[in-house]
Amino acid sequence: MNCTNCKTEVDLNYCPKCGQPTKLKRIDGHYILHEIEHVLHFERGILYTIKELIVNPGQNVKSYLVENRSRLVKPVIFIIITSLIYAIAYKIFHFEDAYINFNGTEDVSKMPVSIAVFKWLQSNYGYTNMLVGVFMVFWLKLFFRKANYNFFEILILLCFVLGIGMLIYAFFGIAEGLIGIKTMKVGGIVGLIYSTWAIGDFFGGKKIMKYLKAFASYVLGMLTFIFIVMLATVIIDTVILK
Repeated sequence: MNCTNCKTEVDLNYCPKCGQPTKLKRIDGHYILHEIEHVLHFERGILYTIKELIVNPGQNVKSYLVENRSRLVKPVIFIIITSLIYAIAYKIFHFEDAYINFNGTEDVSKMPVSIAVFKWLQSNYGYTNMLVGVFMVFWLKLFFRKANYNFFEILILLCFVLGIGMLIYAFFGIAEGLIGIKTMKVGGIVGLIYSTWAIGDFFGGKKIMKYLKAFASYVLGMLTFIFIVMLATVIIDTVILK
């Protein structure tokens, strides 16, 4: 028979060219449970990735880039899953998490574009965090220009680091929702400390200057993002008002 995927002649259970099974298993409850177990499996799964990124982030991300890309969850999938976890926690426990607090009318159609955009950013912190990461890359490239990493490799680093950051914020947000004490500010500090340490560790942080550069890149990336969003929305508001 021929492979249903690449049409290569197959006489075994799997295609020797693309690895496609000759007979796909029927999708049932057992199949769904197996897929969930595969994602959450402690070895080479989401839990394993979280543990490795907490214990030794720099070395694990370097290993992912240059040695072995099967040990950790794919970076884009990782930040999507962690952002989803954060979003679910936020919807359930309703903790305060925004860069900018918004109070006012809920009718988006009556808002200036700038206010509407920041309201969306406030309500979608997971996506906001990913967008901020793009701006952080530019500052990291500037501060660590001697390091031999390109834009996309640094972006991979930030997917892992910001993903752990989302879990930290989710943890403190859940704690705030359960015990009724404002803990998100503590979570923000812990997240900033972790991000600074993880980024500095990735770039060979044996000197304090590495961590200072990592901290500066994180903060400047966030400020640059906010400034550009404000500038763009103010320009749009001005054009609309005219």
